[in-house]
Amino acid sequence: MKFSDFVAVDAIRSDIESDTKQGVIREMAEALVEAGKIAPGELEGIVKAIMKREDLGSTGIGRGVAVPHTKHPSVDRLVGTVAVSRKGIEFESLDGEPVQLFFLLVSPPDRPGDHLRALENISRQLRDDGFCKRLKASQTPAEIEHLLEEADHHGFVS
Repeated sequence: MKFSDFVAVDAIRSDIESDTKQGVIREMAEALVEAGKIAPGELEGIVKAIMKREDLGSTGIGRGVAVPHTKHPSVDRLVGTVAVSRKGIEFESLDGEPVQLFFLLVSPPDRPGDHLRALENISRQLRDDGFCKRLKASQTPAEIEHLLEEADHHGFVS
């Protein structure tokens, strides 16, 4: 699975404003609403579902990365977005470090394979330090989109 299969480019945020875990999740979900990928009436339910998932264990996987995600019946296909925080946000990460890179995913409950393939793609690309460094340095959503396209077509990990 490629980033282009699930990342809503209109929802990419290159400088997230929120400075709390729930704030980032809400801001990213709102970006998906604005991009037409989530119905406005479903926003609160999706934020609540992601926060419930966070209660089970932080999706801050370390090295400045978090992948908040949930399954939700309001979507009929996997949707996601990417956000960057310049300052880093306390996210209860596994390594205790602030998070700068966020990948948010919402998938239908009946499509667990898509969900897992997206998570696998994200984790594979994030193992590459160059990819992470360039993502953190991205100044615009267009730069992030270009980087994701490059990862889709060439990959950063051999």
